[in-house]
Amino acid sequence: MKFTRNGNRLIGRSGSETIWIEPWGKNSLRVRMTKEAVMDPHDWALQDRPADSSTHITIEEVELVEPWIAEAERTANVKKSQVASIRNGEIIATFNAEGWLSFTNCDGKLLTEEYWRDRNRIDRYCAPLRIEGREMKPLTGTSDYQLTLRFEAFEGEKIFGLGQYQEGILDKKGATLELAHRNSQTSVPFMLSNRGYGLLWNNPAIGTVTFGTNRTEWMATSTKKLDYFITAGKTPAQIEEQYANAVGKAPMMPEYGLGFWQCKLRYRNQEELLTVAREYKRRGIPLDVIVVDFFHWTKQGDFKFEPRDWPDPKAMIAELKELGTELMVSVWPTIDSRSENYEPMANEGYLISADRGMNINMNWMGETVFFDATHPGAREYVWQVCKKNYYDLGVRIFWLDEAEPEYGPYDFDNYRYYQGPALQCTNIYPLEYARGYYDGMTAEGQEGVCNLVRAAWAGSQRYGALIWSGDISSTFRAMKEQLQIGLNMGIAGIPWWTTDIGGFLGGHVNDPNFQELLLRWFAFGVFTPVLRLHGERVPHIQPEQAVIDGIAQMFTGSDNEIWSYGEANYEVMKEFILMRERLRPYVRACMAEAHEKGTPVMRTMFYEFPEDALCWTADSQYMFGSDVLVAPIFELGERSREVYLPAGLSWKNAKTNEVLAGGQTVTVDAPLTEIPLFVRADKDIPVY
Repeated sequence: MKFTRNGNRLIGRSGSETIWIEPWGKNSLRVRMTKEAVMDPHDWALQDRPADSSTHITIEEVELVEPWIAEAERTANVKKSQVASIRNGEIIATFNAEGWLSFTNCDGKLLTEEYWRDRNRIDRYCAPLRIEGREMKPLTGTSDYQLTLRFEAFEGEKIFGLGQYQEGILDKKGATLELAHRNSQTSVPFMLSNRGYGLLWNNPAIGTVTFGTNRTEWMATSTKKLDYFITAGKTPAQIEEQYANAVGKAPMMPEYGLGFWQCKLRYRNQEELLTVAREYKRRGIPLDVIVVDFFHWTKQGDFKFEPRDWPDPKAMIAELKELGTELMVSVWPTIDSRSENYEPMANEGYLISADRGMNINMNWMGETVFFDATHPGAREYVWQVCKKNYYDLGVRIFWLDEAEPEYGPYDFDNYRYYQGPALQCTNIYPLEYARGYYDGMTAEGQEGVCNLVRAAWAGSQRYGALIWSGDISSTFRAMKEQLQIGLNMGIAGIPWWTTDIGGFLGGHVNDPNFQELLLRWFAFGVFTPVLRLHGERVPHIQPEQAVIDGIAQMFTGSDNEIWSYGEANYEVMKEFILMRERLRPYVRACMAEAHEKGTPVMRTMFYEFPEDALCWTADSQYMFGSDVLVAPIFELGERSREVYLPAGLSWKNAKTNEVLAGGQTVTVDAPLTEIPLFVRADKDIPVY
């Protein structure tokens, strides 16, 4: 490989392959590679190059001797090659004489290196397998490539982040993850390693990543280039902040995001919703947000209230504001073929297209096509319709559902966007969906935009995206899985995250076991970024008319207000809402950290205590902000649990005020009215 320098960029060329490495913020590098004549210009998740960089580049010529040549013949068989390195602060990237790439920190510690088994290297890895560390394999008959990037595996390495996967694994070492969005699955491809680095796979293509014991392997099914960002730091917090500087940070959470949000499967009409809001006010329970869920509209894609059920939404919103409550309205990106917006959007090319077959992306409650959120014109069109029919009436929060988008089926190879084939760019969809509303709302002068979105990609946070974990089941297993999801979403750079308290699918309102799950989940919800009650709740209530004017009518769920589950359960949930109110100043401070530095609100134990080895394996407890240790209950009938108190400081039981030394595991009582909590002993935080 031959190397040159262009400003702060190190360029390597070998045959048709061109690779660029350049500084991209403090202690960070961006690596790009192509086999095309011109590098693909997309920056994807990365924003404009951050200003901080202190770059040192070296290029040297060395003698290279093949190891199988006899000693006596080596003088005549010496070959010339080049080695090169680029340093930016605490990270150094080095090419050896054969073009293999490794990364070290400023102390000389190896962070990671590419996995090659295709040529003979003098010091190690002598193997004729022809497995390359960077492989771009042309897709026959196209200008595109299948891309694979391989790194060595390291014993003892722990890997966190990557987004939202419905499984019980906090440490992703050993896992294979699909790089694709589905309902309840969100790919945010940033990983943090305990070896002292973080890596963003800056590619929105469909693919996979495997963190094997033999190698790490990133794969994109169809793409134009290799593109990743790597950053080094002495602590997880430093790595996270450097990553946030590269992809963007969340706005400051609006005040209504700090309190309680009430939701159920479809308030059916204006009076039903107002009755609930008035009842919270009558009971003296603060209610920050109440939600109008899906199928409140005339047709999918009309983006407006059905006047039969919502005769005066402007007056409704005005009354809610007097009650101290904001209205959130659900919108879907589905455009029904019967919608008044279908023809004008289709004519302008604002809808996703199919490469084959009929162009119907989903046929639930109507034959629909998703609008193309990667198209600037489509984003503007949808926003202007929503502005007229919602925003101008007083709506300031949108629920951007179906944001993956939820194809039926997920035949990614069949869909095409303004930005290109879905195989190459579909993971950018939820980011662009959120961006369209964020741009529209900020253009109206709104500050503190927060919209609920059912998927994300790296950088979604900068568009005010609050992610929730999708249509999960109402089980203790699902609840436990949400903990690692919330923690890994925070590591992946998404600090605003929430769940449907009680789960979405199932949950019989009269089942004592479900009611216990609901209480445990509600307590956990107090210590997530947003406290939001939602779920379909069975038995379902069917509509009086199945079809009106040719439009299928949607059922609703049983009541889901905190007084819907009996007086005893009501009192418990009420007290948890009041706990969240007492914590409001603390939550506000956590949100300020997320806004200013990209710090997760929910934090893994090792994030706060990286020097404590036991904190790297603690996967059933976490830190809410820097000062509150939370240990939820995840088992039916469990009334106590063990909690590890990190070493090096003292801890105060938030309920009893008992002070205990760190570095020990203690057993804590957990009646249904409580959640095990500890606070740094030198902090005075009014929890109970």
